[in-house]
Amino acid sequence: MLVHPSGPTARSDDGRSFLVADAEGSAFVAGSLIVVRADGRRQLALVEERSETTPVRLRGRLVGEVTADGIDTRASHAFDDGRVEAVDEAMVHNLHETTGAMLAVGTRLTSPGGPARLLPTRFNRHTFWCGQSGSGKTYALGVVLEQLIAHTALPIVIFDPNSDFVRLGEVRPDADGPTAEALRERDIRVLRPNADAGSRLRAKFLTMPLASKAAVLHLDPIADREEFNELLHLRTVFEAGELEDILSALLDSEVPAQRRLAMRVQNLGLPDWEVWAGQDRSVTDVVAERPDVTVLDLGGFSTPDQQLVVALSLLDDLWARRDERRPVLLVIDEAHNLACPQLDSPIAVAVRERLIQIAAEGRKYGLWLLLSTQRPSKVHPGIISQCDNLALMKMTSPTDLDELGTYFGYAPTALLEHSPWFRQGEALFAGGFVPAPVLAKVGSRLTYEGGSDVDVPLIGHSNT
Repeated sequence: MLVHPSGPTARSDDGRSFLVADAEGSAFVAGSLIVVRADGRRQLALVEERSETTPVRLRGRLVGEVTADGIDTRASHAFDDGRVEAVDEAMVHNLHETTGAMLAVGTRLTSPGGPARLLPTRFNRHTFWCGQSGSGKTYALGVVLEQLIAHTALPIVIFDPNSDFVRLGEVRPDADGPTAEALRERDIRVLRPNADAGSRLRAKFLTMPLASKAAVLHLDPIADREEFNELLHLRTVFEAGELEDILSALLDSEVPAQRRLAMRVQNLGLPDWEVWAGQDRSVTDVVAERPDVTVLDLGGFSTPDQQLVVALSLLDDLWARRDERRPVLLVIDEAHNLACPQLDSPIAVAVRERLIQIAAEGRKYGLWLLLSTQRPSKVHPGIISQCDNLALMKMTSPTDLDELGTYFGYAPTALLEHSPWFRQGEALFAGGFVPAPVLAKVGSRLTYEGGSDVDVPLIGHSNT
């Protein structure tokens, strides 16, 4: 412990927050951990704000009481005239050990430095991950996912529209240590639209709920009441096979509504979609086995609606089985593709509504979301508002930052304001999955990144 002989003093009236009225000459900034010694106790605290006025003031929150057994984050006490002391890395290690923060994701950017770690047990809350293009968002997310995969038994499903995580099972030859060895042992499956049999990304129309079938067919129960009603009475027919199997029967039917339904299927081009499983296994079959990781390479489909069909099929199935209470982390990269309030096609609306339902009610059933996006404003507020964890990388949009401050009150404003100045790979972690909000530089990947940037060709240089 580094003691400042004539250092600043602090006061806490409520036993939760603290104020240092005069911190002139101290090196503490927003994000620094400190210890306050008062009334025979030592309490760990986080500086959340440093004023630029004179006298310099520090404000923040009390993290917990330092005891012989560790740091009790459930206990904090009011005090007067508390002596402020700097913290060393041993104290940070003590905090990590006490709280169970074991996922090493990088290094702290503020005093006292040392590793930045997350709590694996608190991924049982929804997580919001955001950063603009070029911030290192996808790479950094890969670092955290590697830690989760290696050090927990939590099954993970990744909705991957840009093929960024398709090489998550390929550990670099030079990677060593316990995390790398654990990654090599994990069951990581990648499903792709054009893969060999057994690894194809497919959905089954016949197993989808009625409402989802209607969404695929663009059927409204009122505007298209005759066709919708026919769909209601054709449940047994639709359970006999996929669309192409029943199309001829509908076309040959003497019932006008059935023929109109068949023409709708043809006009939408549904029989030509490669997404339908046919004799292949569906995505729901694979995920039901709960591999350690299932990567859904959505980007290879010829139409965006087919990506939505895969998402809807899986989300519906997980929700229908929710009473089984089998935990799964649903990582949705580029979440604005599935959860944007402005998307208005019937399939997109169905996907978004299911995500809103999972965000609001899925936590108690073990259905946990991790949503990653460049554009927070393009994700439905009913989903963002349910997130208890925040990872924020570089974000220069004042509108987006203001909205994040509204949704994530547990993230100190002064730390949010660092975001426009973050370098690539730097982030703010706040919420339940971190012992205290922390500014960090994310570490290196142990596996290959699937969608890294393409270099600009230069004269006289090779870009191989």
